[in-house]
Amino acid sequence: MMSLIRRTIGVIFILPAILSLLFQPAAAQSSEPLVIVLSAEGPIMPPMREYIQRGIEAANRRNAEAIIIELNTPGGSIDTMLEIITAMRASEVPVIVYVYPRNAIAGSAGAMITLAGHAAAMAPETSIGASSPIDSSGENLTSTAEAKNREIIKAAVRDYVRPRGEQALALAEAMVDEAKAVTASEALDAHLIDFVVDNVDDLLEALDGFTVQMKDGPRTLATAHAVTEPFRMSLIEQFLLFLTDPNIVFTLLSVGITAILIEISSPGGWVAGFIGVVCVTVALYGIGLLPVNWFGILFLLTAFALFILDIKAPTHGALTAAGVASFIVGALVLFNSPGAPEFQRVSVPLVVGTGVAIGLMFLAVLMFALRALRRPVSAGVEAYIGKTGTVVGWDEAGGQVQLQSELWSAEKAEASDKIRKGDRVEVVEVKGLRLKVRKIK
Repeated sequence: MMSLIRRTIGVIFILPAILSLLFQPAAAQSSEPLVIVLSAEGPIMPPMREYIQRGIEAANRRNAEAIIIELNTPGGSIDTMLEIITAMRASEVPVIVYVYPRNAIAGSAGAMITLAGHAAAMAPETSIGASSPIDSSGENLTSTAEAKNREIIKAAVRDYVRPRGEQALALAEAMVDEAKAVTASEALDAHLIDFVVDNVDDLLEALDGFTVQMKDGPRTLATAHAVTEPFRMSLIEQFLLFLTDPNIVFTLLSVGITAILIEISSPGGWVAGFIGVVCVTVALYGIGLLPVNWFGILFLLTAFALFILDIKAPTHGALTAAGVASFIVGALVLFNSPGAPEFQRVSVPLVVGTGVAIGLMFLAVLMFALRALRRPVSAGVEAYIGKTGTVVGWDEAGGQVQLQSELWSAEKAEASDKIRKGDRVEVVEVKGLRLKVRKIK
C-alpha cells in the first residue's frame, strides 16, 4: 500500500515536468516574432486602401514585428495614395514596402507609397517611378492645378526621403516633375530604397538588425526567426478592385443598358430588367472610380436611342449602323481620353466587337419586325382568303366546303367552274358568312 502511495506521489510531481518539456517547443514557437504579409496587386483605388488599412490594424492588434506589403501597381488615385501613406506612417508596427515579384512595377502613386514605407525593398528586374499627376478624367492638369498637385505629392514623401540623402531626394522629385522611372538597381544606387532581394525570406534576413525610424523613435527589427503570415483580401475587396478594370466596367454597362432596353421594348417579364439594373448599378460604381470623360455617356445613350428607333420606325438598318458608330465613339470617349493611363484604358477591339455584336442583335430584331409587317393577316375573315378546302356537298346554287375543320357555305366565284363533291377549292373572297371559291385545277 505504501509503495502505491509513493508511486502516485512521484507521478504527481514528475508529470508537470514532463508536460513542461513537451510544450516547451510550442511556447518557443509562439514567442517567435510575427510578420504580416499583404499582397497589394492592382490599381491604387479605395478597395486597395481598405485592404491595406485593415492589414495594418490587424498587425497592430497582434503586436507583429513588421508588416510587408508586396506591391505591384501601375498607379492610381492621388487621394487614395495619401490616405494609404497616412495609415502607414501612423502604424505602431513598421511597414516595409516590397516591390514584388520580378517584372513588377511601383508606378505613379505606387512609387510614393514605396518611398513612404519605414523601409523599402525591390525584387530584381522591377521598376519604380513615373509619378506625374493627372486629373480625374485622365487629362493632363492645367498649369496651376498641375503645380499644386506636384507640390502635394512631393511634400507627402519629402520628409521620408530626405534622410536617404540628396541624390535620393532629387530622384524622387524627378519622378514627379519629369515622370522619371528607374530600375531596382538604379534606385538602390541612389539610396532611394534599402534592399534588392529575391523573395520575402531574403528580405526578412536583410531586415534583421535593420533600424527603422518610427514616430516614437528608432526601432531595430528582429526578423531572423520571424514567422510570416499572409493577410489576404476579402471577397468584397477583391470584387470591388475587380470593378476598377475599365474592360469589365464597359462590358457590364453594355450588357446592362441592352437588357434594360429589351425590357422596355417588350415589357411583361422581369429577368432582363433585373439583370440590366444590377449590371448598370455595378458599372456605375466602377465608373465613379475610373478617370472617365462623361461626355461619352451622351454618345452611348444616343446609340441605344437609334437602335430603338430603327425597330419602331424601320429604316432598313440605317439607324442601326449610325447607332453602332455612336456606340463605339461613346465608349472610346468615355474611357480612352487623351492622357489617361494605359492601364485605365478600355480595349479598342473589345469596344468595336461589342458595338458590332449589339448592332447585329438589334438588326436581327429589326428583320423580325419587318417580316411581321409583311406577313399576311392571320386574324379575322380576311385570313381565309387564299386558303384551300374540300367540297362536302354541291349543287347548282352552291354547297358546303370544309375549311380548317370548319364547315362553310360557299358559292362559285367563276360561273364556268364545274364543282363537284370531293373537289379541292380555293377561297377568293369572304362575303359575310359565305365563301366565294374557285376550283383548283
